[in-house]
Amino acid sequence: MAGEAAAQFNIHDAKTNLSRIIERVEHGEEIVISRAGTPVAKVIPLRRAARTGRGSLRGTLDLTEDWDSEETNDAIARDFGLSG
Repeated sequence: MAGEAAAQFNIHDAKTNLSRIIERVEHGEEIVISRAGTPVAKVIPLRRAARTGRGSLRGTLDLTEDWDSEETNDAIARDFGLSG
């Protein structure tokens, strides 16, 4: 799509053809919506990040022996204003 002008629809046509517009966007096209000939919005494809799932940080975290100690938990509670 680089270098190509985005397709343009007026608001009435965009409402009438929303399903078709979404289908075009799903295929990578960008669509401009105009009011009285003036562009007011652009519908663009979402770029989804790939989910890596459970265990994706395995081997990358280095937890100390006291990571879940009462002192550490109290310090976190204080940081969040939750200690009494």
